[in-house]
Amino acid sequence: MKIRPNKFTSVVSRIRLEPEVTYTRHIESRSGQVLVVRALEEKRVYDQVELTSGRMAHVGVGDILVGALGRRDALRGFVGRVPESIKAGDTIHLLNIGGVLGEAVSENRDVGHSLRVEALGMVTIDGVGVNLADSALPPPPEGARVPPLIVVSGTCMNSGKTVAACELIAGLSRHGYAVGGAKLTGVAAVRDPLNMVDHGATKVLTFMDCGLPSTAGLVDVAPIAKRVLRSMESQLGDELDVIVAEMGDGIIGQYGVATILRDPEFRSWITAHVMAANDLVAAWGGARWLAENDLNLDVIVGPATDNAVGISYVRDELRIGAANARTDPAAFVAMVEEAVFSKAPN
Repeated sequence: MKIRPNKFTSVVSRIRLEPEVTYTRHIESRSGQVLVVRALEEKRVYDQVELTSGRMAHVGVGDILVGALGRRDALRGFVGRVPESIKAGDTIHLLNIGGVLGEAVSENRDVGHSLRVEALGMVTIDGVGVNLADSALPPPPEGARVPPLIVVSGTCMNSGKTVAACELIAGLSRHGYAVGGAKLTGVAAVRDPLNMVDHGATKVLTFMDCGLPSTAGLVDVAPIAKRVLRSMESQLGDELDVIVAEMGDGIIGQYGVATILRDPEFRSWITAHVMAANDLVAAWGGARWLAENDLNLDVIVGPATDNAVGISYVRDELRIGAANARTDPAAFVAMVEEAVFSKAPN
């Protein structure tokens, strides 16, 4: 069967799909499988999806969307799983703006319930079901060079990680460095990678380029993160002076940040570590968690540093650099630049 969808969501942005897609009513229920669905309702909150272009579009009743099955574990959003089985006609849910689909098991009062969609079928090419993994980057060569690495982690989602990462990319680019951007964990969307490009990143890769709709629930995300970083130069060409790598979600959570930070090889690449914290308790707890895991922390940013009270606490009590990426990006970039280019990897 063939159908012409209204919207191709950003989770399938690596796959070359025609405006009219072929699909089968037989559905393989596994992570990354590409589906055609029909919107069963129209919401006033969390009512948009991100298209493959990065543009946001409202979802109306009856809209035909192409998305992909995946897991989400958002503390301030939806929690969803890939069902054990799906039949054409079943009701499933839109779990994020990027078009990740699944069965919602927990909601959030700020965004209401997740938008219900009817599963129409599984997208096929030459009679075979399409999965995101089919369009993943090939594995990079063993031992491929990884440029100096700046890690931007956080204590929670919406703690200021992307702002910090983008200000670093913009500032270092203005200072003449060739800067790459990466997003190593999270749930599929192209908003953050495009934001990095807009701020001057010469190239950007994410876990999506490894064929994943999400890193939630994976036992060990370190191999994925290292594959992304090793691919920055080996797959895309041109040498980089530095990579700014954002970790989606928090250092404690279901998206695998901890498994990456505990990986010995990954740790050897880190030249500076920035952590975004929502408040002083988060700053204290995040710094303590990193210290207990023998990880250095160079700068704390985020709402915890929104005024002199937080900055003083971080500097005087925690003995860690503090800066606000929104109000004083120049000072923030200078602190990180000094950390990166004045010391060997820790």
